[in-house]
Amino acid sequence: MTTVLIVDDQPLQRYGFSLLLDSVPETEVVGEAAHGGEAVRKAAELRPDVVLMDVRMPGMDGIEATRRITATGDRSRVLVLTTFDLDEYVHAALRAGASGFLLKDARPEELLAGIRAVAIGDAVIAPALTRRLLHQFAHLLPPRPGGPAKDTRLSSLTDREREILVAMGKGWNNGEIATHFVLSESTVKSHVGRVLAKIGARDRVQAVILAYDHGLAGPHAE
Repeated sequence: MTTVLIVDDQPLQRYGFSLLLDSVPETEVVGEAAHGGEAVRKAAELRPDVVLMDVRMPGMDGIEATRRITATGDRSRVLVLTTFDLDEYVHAALRAGASGFLLKDARPEELLAGIRAVAIGDAVIAPALTRRLLHQFAHLLPPRPGGPAKDTRLSSLTDREREILVAMGKGWNNGEIATHFVLSESTVKSHVGRVLAKIGARDRVQAVILAYDHGLAGPHAE
């Protein structure tokens, strides 16, 4: 059973999500919130597996709420729902600690699959879509003066693990990485797990963002 907190300032939207999630046996809606401040309080109180988070809300928005929820280090993971063509805050939400995002017009089965993925610590969006998202916002990220910043998390990686991180930053999935480096997919999965642990990333999305932030991927990569 995956417990879910629904956060949206539109009552009808919350009602629709609640009906969908309560219609399947593997999910349970444990609460609702109409704005970010309420979401932070209820996440701390209810400790849901997944917080289904809107971005644009009055008062504290979804980005700040996501940052506060994930900063606690608690079990709750955040899945952002957004209208991508209109919402320019997706990248900021991922930086704030969200485990992924879905469009608000996603099909019901896509939303349910996304919630399941986030609940087990996976990225909601496919690696190729992660790459596409970050490229969409890459022009907002100026090159770092003097080149990529040094980071002790990166220095802890072995040469192979660094190569895996770079490949993840390029949007490659495990199968593509395995083919490129002539490894089994199980070996790649183990490498990915160690990379995530060493850099302190909650999931693959956060690892890709770190790769972009430090010049290992994206338009400013060396």
